[in-house]
Amino acid sequence: MRGFAQIKNSRATFVEHKYLSILKTPLEYSGTLTYSAPGHLEKQTLRPKSESMVLDQNILVVQSGEAHQKRTLSLQDYPTLWAFVESFRSTLAGDIDTLNRFYHVTLEGHHDQWLLILRPIDAKIKNLVSEIRINGSLEQIDTIEIRESGGDYSVMNISKDNS
Repeated sequence: MRGFAQIKNSRATFVEHKYLSILKTPLEYSGTLTYSAPGHLEKQTLRPKSESMVLDQNILVVQSGEAHQKRTLSLQDYPTLWAFVESFRSTLAGDIDTLNRFYHVTLEGHHDQWLLILRPIDAKIKNLVSEIRINGSLEQIDTIEIRESGGDYSVMNISKDNS
């Protein structure tokens, strides 16, 4: 976590597969991720359609396609969403205290290959997500797997952008 806390900016590409029980094949999304310490996180989905989620401190702006399809949310007004967002942001920031506020945290492996398992503490979050598994090596997140309580799940593969 100390290594993550030292990173001030990073950029990556992602491919995410969402496995839903009602579908025979997973949905696939791809795009870019950008992080600027301490609290700015962007997810730009490019395929199958354009969508952006920009988190700046405690304000989340979600925009789908055209500008008129824009929503601005304060995380304090949505505690479940706030906890979910912190699973990513706090990991990138190396903020174990915030992770412990929302999750039972388990870290397995070693510096070269590790697995961070986050299990929600709050009952409302447990109704949505059973666990979040973040795999990585050194100070690089390679995979984020979100297991939903109903059995659906998603796997996001992340590749560091060296440009």
